[in-house]
Amino acid sequence: MSDYLLEMRGIVKEFGAVRALDGIDIKVKAGECLGLCGENGAGKSTLMKVLSGVYPHGSWQGEILWQGTPLQSQSMRDTEAAGIIIIHQELMLVQELSVAENIFMGHELTLPGGRMNYPAMYRRAAELMRELKMPDINVALPVMNYGGGHQQLVEIAKALNKQAKLLILDEPSSSLTASEIAVLLDIIRDLKAKGVACVYISHKLDEVAAVCDTVAVIRDGKHIATTPMQDMNVDRIITQMVGREISAMYPDQEHEIGEVMFEARHVTCHDADNPQRKRVDDISFSLRRGEILGIAGLVGAGRTELVSALFGAYPGRSQAEVWLDGVKVDTSTPLKAIRLGLCMVPEDRKQHGIVPDLSVGQNITLAVLKNFSRNTRIDAEAELKTVQAEIGRLQLKTSSPFLPITSLSGGNQQKAVLAKMLLARPKVLILDEPTRGVDVGAKAEIYRLMADLARQGVAIIMVSSELAEVLGVSDRVLVIGEGKLRGNFINRDLSQETVLAAAIDQSSQYMASQQLAAAAAGNNGKLI
Repeated sequence: MSDYLLEMRGIVKEFGAVRALDGIDIKVKAGECLGLCGENGAGKSTLMKVLSGVYPHGSWQGEILWQGTPLQSQSMRDTEAAGIIIIHQELMLVQELSVAENIFMGHELTLPGGRMNYPAMYRRAAELMRELKMPDINVALPVMNYGGGHQQLVEIAKALNKQAKLLILDEPSSSLTASEIAVLLDIIRDLKAKGVACVYISHKLDEVAAVCDTVAVIRDGKHIATTPMQDMNVDRIITQMVGREISAMYPDQEHEIGEVMFEARHVTCHDADNPQRKRVDDISFSLRRGEILGIAGLVGAGRTELVSALFGAYPGRSQAEVWLDGVKVDTSTPLKAIRLGLCMVPEDRKQHGIVPDLSVGQNITLAVLKNFSRNTRIDAEAELKTVQAEIGRLQLKTSSPFLPITSLSGGNQQKAVLAKMLLARPKVLILDEPTRGVDVGAKAEIYRLMADLARQGVAIIMVSSELAEVLGVSDRVLVIGEGKLRGNFINRDLSQETVLAAAIDQSSQYMASQQLAAAAAGNNGKLI
């Protein structure tokens, strides 16, 4: 009998002439948490699709042993029956259905005659939520009534209901708050204590260090190393992932801050479902040429709603005055905004960033297709030349620009969306969570690109949930709380504690004092 619950030996997966996995070996014991790390496009998701049966046995080479016995799954149903459950980065929940209905989807409890046994499902669902330390969730309510953190726990409850022996978590904390992440990590520790094995895939290496017993690193489809976490640290994981040391994550380069070129006045957004509630309440701010403005705040503070309204993409009722180069402009639709030079990379690339039915290249040129229009046709040669240049500039990992955009990893999809907006030659570039789901190497590339754009005079607005990121790249920081502007800080010796205090504090003392500081420092000098 093997000491290992799972062994994957010499896994090779090819897509045509491209070898996505080249002899990967990993092992996991019962009650062990294995951190699976690698850059975007390294092969992590492909490896997990092999394991979970998305790619059936016979479509790949190598061997999978499950509890010492060969596993030859033809579908996810086979692997789930064995006890291997995967929780994808994009949650697979039906928002209109109740928590209990989502937990039992495909495994419903029924009464004689085929009717749903709702009382039994509610009891079991409530029991699972208590196990996950969420006893207050009403399992009869639609899952849409709960935030991202609660929904992530519903996905875990689904897995536990299927008697999971091995739980694969793919970027499970990408949309969670710090407190929700702490709950998630505690739950994983509890599962380990009960003998459940976990494979934890995350670009947040501090989480990997906190909860994983072993770390396996893959790079370009090859197995680099598997090491006990006690012998590793975050810097060593990064070095193994990217094949080089990243000594400075955030660029330490000066850039000129010019005159005010963009103003947003009296931005107000009403909740799309409850128009009486304001998600953004009368926020005004300005932005200077070559300035990087970070927008921070707690989840639900109104950050995304604010920038969506400026870009003409807010789904509810909103009001905003937008001034560009001293002229009041109309940005009531994304097309109008882009034509004026106001471009945005949205938070949710899956819903609002990419067109899944189009290729990588078609997604990249979508916003500037008129540039390649020749009477009634598209100059395909000129378009392809531009696409290839952007792929090279952003180091986007794809074997061909003609592949479907959905064939790329999440981080490379993000780069494609960024390339699309950069081709529109923005004067003002809005980046909403630009590094969500992006590996450390790609993060550093995006930060350097932001610094380069700022030196070229592009004004940048960046929304981020990672305070270290906001403080690492921004010249100035706006803090939003409950839809109101609570702080306007020059990023000079600014601490995370100060930003958090402003986000939580409901008084006006922060805004009053910091607006004065911002006004005093808002000259044409250099900011680093």
